[in-house]
Amino acid sequence: MNPIVPSARAASVPALVDAAGERAGIRFLEVFALAIRNPHTRRAYARAAAGFLAWCAGAGVTSITAVQPLHVASWIELQPQTLSAPTVKQRLAAIRHLFDWLVIGQIIPHNPAASVRGPSHTTKKGRAPVLDATEARQLLDSIDVSTPIGLRHRALIALVFSFARVGAALAMRVDDVYVQQRRLGVRLREKGGRQHEMPCHHTLEAYLHAHLDGTGIASDSKGPLCRTNRRGTGQLNATPLPQANAYAWCGGARSPLASVWRSVITRSVRPASPLT
Repeated sequence: MNPIVPSARAASVPALVDAAGERAGIRFLEVFALAIRNPHTRRAYARAAAGFLAWCAGAGVTSITAVQPLHVASWIELQPQTLSAPTVKQRLAAIRHLFDWLVIGQIIPHNPAASVRGPSHTTKKGRAPVLDATEARQLLDSIDVSTPIGLRHRALIALVFSFARVGAALAMRVDDVYVQQRRLGVRLREKGGRQHEMPCHHTLEAYLHAHLDGTGIASDSKGPLCRTNRRGTGQLNATPLPQANAYAWCGGARSPLASVWRSVITRSVRPASPLT
């Protein structure tokens, strides 16, 4: 085997995939390494695949090539007991995607999930309540902006309260904050490779200027706009701030204000902009 290509066993694929041989293992890894570019989708699909294959192993299936439509349907039937309909539909999409890739790679002859239907789900009105503007303003005013960390916090929160998804805001580079016709604008890289450019509210403009100037990152045009901080120094480094860590600050994990921020970034509430 080509030494450049890692073996499936070295990458620790599920037992049902390993039982189908080396080619199946490599093809399984390729599903997540090659076919899915969004890291959040990759993680969600990997969790769904691992859960399904673990259930199949418990049900007596010996290899991924032995999975039948009845196995997929039985597993999907169990999911609504603990998961919402949209999550179940996402998990079914993950299983379909996995087996489609295995069919294309000639590991299995047909997709056992193709004929399985997920739960019906329609929505006509958003369920997330709107965050009160007073709470949003209280969150912004509670931040100690005498430090680079505080300046970063305030700029990120103001971006999210204005118009940005947290993922898009954290993916911004310094040069995504630009001046056009004497007004500050931002460039957001959204899902599917789309880019949105829009002017800033004057308050957001002031917060972004303070962040760039106060943290000393304005000259690093290709570096991340939101960065992690060095332990014990309070200064920012060149590493992008992970989304998984973004909720852990704002007054401490147990702070009531931190719970407000977590509600916003997990979309359990919709933020009402306090930048007025």
